[in-house]
Amino acid sequence: MWNRRQLTYFLALSYLIFDIFICNVIGLNVCTSGSATSCEECLLIHPSCAWCAQEEFGRERTLTSRCDLTQNLKKRGCEDSSIESPNSTTTVVKNMPLSSKGSGPTQYDVIQIMPQKIALNLRPGDQTWFEVQVRQVEDYPVDLYYLMDLSLSMKDDLDTIRNLGTKLAEEMKKLTSNFRLGFGSFVDKNMSPFSYTAPKYHNNPCNGYKPFPNCVPSFGFRHLLSLTDKVDRFNEEVQKQMVSRNRDAPEGGFDAILQAAVCKERIGWRKEAYHLLVFATDDVPHLALDGKLGGLVQPHDGQCHLNEKSEYSASTRMDYPSLALLGEKLAENNIFLIFAVTKRLYVIYKNFTALIPGTMVEILDQDSKNIIQLIVNAYNNIRSQVELTVWDHPEDMSLSFTATCQDGRPLPGLQKCADLKIGDTVSFNVTVDARGCPAPETQQKFTIKPVGFKDSLEVAVDYLCDCGCTQLTQANSSRCSSAGTHTCGTCRCEPGYLGARCECQEGEAGSLHMAACREAEGKQVCSGRGECSCNQCLCYESEFGKIYGTFCECDDFSCARHKGILCSGHGECHCGECKCHAGFVGDNCNCSTETAPCLSGDGKICSGRGVCVCGRCQCTEPGAFGDTCEKCPTCPDACGTKRECVECRLFGSGRLADNQTCQRLCKDEIVTVETLKSDDPSAVLCLYKTENDCVMKFTYSEHANGQSVLTALKEPECAGAPDALTVLLAVVGSILLVGIALLAVWKLVITIHDRREFARFQSARSRARYEMASNPLYKQPISSHAVETVFNMHSKSYNGAVH
Repeated sequence: MWNRRQLTYFLALSYLIFDIFICNVIGLNVCTSGSATSCEECLLIHPSCAWCAQEEFGRERTLTSRCDLTQNLKKRGCEDSSIESPNSTTTVVKNMPLSSKGSGPTQYDVIQIMPQKIALNLRPGDQTWFEVQVRQVEDYPVDLYYLMDLSLSMKDDLDTIRNLGTKLAEEMKKLTSNFRLGFGSFVDKNMSPFSYTAPKYHNNPCNGYKPFPNCVPSFGFRHLLSLTDKVDRFNEEVQKQMVSRNRDAPEGGFDAILQAAVCKERIGWRKEAYHLLVFATDDVPHLALDGKLGGLVQPHDGQCHLNEKSEYSASTRMDYPSLALLGEKLAENNIFLIFAVTKRLYVIYKNFTALIPGTMVEILDQDSKNIIQLIVNAYNNIRSQVELTVWDHPEDMSLSFTATCQDGRPLPGLQKCADLKIGDTVSFNVTVDARGCPAPETQQKFTIKPVGFKDSLEVAVDYLCDCGCTQLTQANSSRCSSAGTHTCGTCRCEPGYLGARCECQEGEAGSLHMAACREAEGKQVCSGRGECSCNQCLCYESEFGKIYGTFCECDDFSCARHKGILCSGHGECHCGECKCHAGFVGDNCNCSTETAPCLSGDGKICSGRGVCVCGRCQCTEPGAFGDTCEKCPTCPDACGTKRECVECRLFGSGRLADNQTCQRLCKDEIVTVETLKSDDPSAVLCLYKTENDCVMKFTYSEHANGQSVLTALKEPECAGAPDALTVLLAVVGSILLVGIALLAVWKLVITIHDRREFARFQSARSRARYEMASNPLYKQPISSHAVETVFNMHSKSYNGAVH
């Protein structure tokens, strides 16, 4: 089985061989069809092009014949030592192993990214790559600065966090043995129209406010406690604080965030620790340009402005900071920003996280009762993901990333891994491609850095744009008829001289030499776009671009366009054909090979229901639609996919119960109802059995505006437990009924049987009487009468005796 490095090398080599094969099979050689008249120009045409600097090579041919594929140059007799064809290379300069633990005696030498320094030698168009490994070490030190809104609406929150320091330290000790805590507060700029500025409000902005008549003057930002491991001091500082009152609803929190980020010496941020900045508020912030309402036209300079009282001194002199400036300063100082906001503000601050790298948002209870669990959850979410950022990215260089997360599956186009455990190691394959050459002897560098980490990878770049043979350049060389400069096997003629060896002067031409300037018999001289001089074509200048080639048959402007842009702006035009930059294909280079836009929230290409074509999903599953084919009410897996979102969003259970994962994958609107109606014929009814043997029902539908809507019951349907007495009576009654029914059946059977027997008896008796009456031998017995007479006589005697 090949490892990732061998596979990448094989693919790159296969691409190069395939590219060379195609160029030869279809008859197009980009090297010879280009406009190269020097070694440097040849190297810029294509990575497969090489230049032959051999002296006797190609004397009888045109100048461009020295630029060709390496194998072609060798076939035509160019020696290996004379071929100029440098390749891009990667050299690891510093590569210290990753650490496994953060705290302890070696905490200052903790390494979380490998390697640490790399040197690249880049030839334009020739890609190279390197691998970056990142590991979140265990027990890494944590600095947490709690920045709290002390406007009047946060009074109940202030009461709640009076003993926050002790409780928070106890929870954080379960995650790290080296924890420090700091505290700061903010309200808003103490000027109109943001605060109350009338004389009666100078010392007490709450003057005349009956619900809360006493409060402190408004202020922009106040640093109250530098980061310390003595958490009791945090409690002491909180006990001293009082709320203030400002006029408008938005707060000046972004002023405070910036000062907490850039005043690192005053705050006490340690270089060798995670920096967490918790921002607790119940309202929206003021943004850049809001300061103009108060006459503040000076933009924020991004500097620290804390005075001797540790208060923000430039609050009434400079505007609020912009989101871009805020993100830049947070990233420079490796700070994770956690927005702890009330539920009604969640969407607003969630949008901020998309614009400020390294930020997240959590929902804060109205009285901040859940602040400790909120911070712990946010910390765990931060430690469960790694995202790479690029600093000082050169404009003439393209970078592409492929992430390999804990499941070992490469994910092209991704710079982030999520759902990690502390101690997991993830890797990123970085492909680098230079699109051109900067000024001579230019060295550039850029930095790759995980968001919020102090560790980084420094990458130094040197461009391979010069040929080694240029070091042997000779001016006024005899090889050039003393009328030109000899370099890399060719002559650069002085003005007024022409020819391979500068042997001709301008104007020398004859009909005998015109044939050398025709591409074929019957064709125009120099393709009608140049003049023949000294057996070679001098191409005309054009306002549209450059005309070149042995017979002026090529130019750099007659290629396919997309929306009026030559080669879509993603390629170079060579002799009527677009040569696309890395990451683009097609006749006009308008088709991107990037797959990142096609990745759905679950990390699959087009949600597994389509294919990614030119950076866009083409859905192949019937009924699927959406930017990433994520919408599909009629798909067999629709109910199963939406079930996980219903479980995590409504009940906090299921596979996606992790808060960050649920928020990232489940963005559909969920409406809860008491009774589920099925009026909408386009809605799909879904139901599943819960762990408690209840049935949960919901419908899945798509609105005309493209939004997915889930309508779910507030609670699963569960059958009620039966009454014990009812069950007992039902059982006894059932037994009695069964018994009576059996007796009735038995009685019916016996009755029928008896009647049949009696009928049989009567029939037999009737037959017996008939036989006795018709028997001639039968006579009526006399003794019966005698008995009766005797009986009567005895009766009379007895009666007489009695009388």
